Amino acid sequence: MCGVFGVMSTKKENVAGIVYYGLYALQHRGQESCGIVVNDDGVFSSYKDLGLVSEVFSKDTLSYLPEGAMAVGHVRYGTTGGTTRNNCQPIEVNHQKGKMALAHNGNLSNALELRDKLELSGAIFHTTSDTETIAYVITRERLMTPSIEEAVSNTMNLLEGAYSLVLMSSTKMIAARDPYGFRPLCYGKMSDETYVVASESCALSAVGAEFIRICFPVKSWCLVKTVWNQGKNTVGNRRRKPASLNISICKTRFRHRRCGRP
Repeated sequence: MCGVFGVMSTKKENVAGIVYYGLYALQHRGQESCGIVVNDDGVFSSYKDLGLVSEVFSKDTLSYLPEGAMAVGHVRYGTTGGTTRNNCQPIEVNHQKGKMALAHNGNLSNALELRDKLELSGAIFHTTSDTETIAYVITRERLMTPSIEEAVSNTMNLLEGAYSLVLMSSTKMIAARDPYGFRPLCYGKMSDETYVVASESCALSAVGAEFIRICFPVKSWCLVKTVWNQGKNTVGNRRRKPASLNISICKTRFRHRRCGRP
């Protein structure tokens, strides 16, 4: 049992501080390690270590993380892989089409099978957790698809088990659950239109966000930031519109395997 948390704002702000309080509220879901990745206009900055949220993220450590419009965090209770710093999440991946940070809660029953296939195709693993396996599968799919949403949708058809995911790319944040909804995930909104995704609604309350709904297991939820106010606030005599967040609901068609006698 782990805890995942993501925040997406319409403006650059101290998103690391928001994630800190969210993870603090989710501390009961994992005490081995924790981590935060901040997205500042496509530049990822992170800090991860073993220990409790209050021990790992001191005031000085939080000040090291820059302001940004997106961030994702994780508290870990290890069920696959050892208690090492390499297994701390979120997992970060740089690939040909961009960057990705992934926070994962759950277990895959076919993790070893997927890992073997990836290693035979040339993938080099740095951790012993199944989160890195998911990250590599998403990356492989992303290189063959036009969008990160489609890559996540294709990946979910290959994963077997119970899981919830919060994924951050350079411009988008995606929240997804397994088709049976075994692992919890919900989202809410703060008064300044900042969206928050978390394993439990108690984390939404901790950052002052209003609960909207749970993330349905048959869909993946994509938060897309649309920015009109980059640079100056005016263009000639025409004033630009403020930034806004759009939510796309991407249905994933799961291939259900038939069990038992034909």
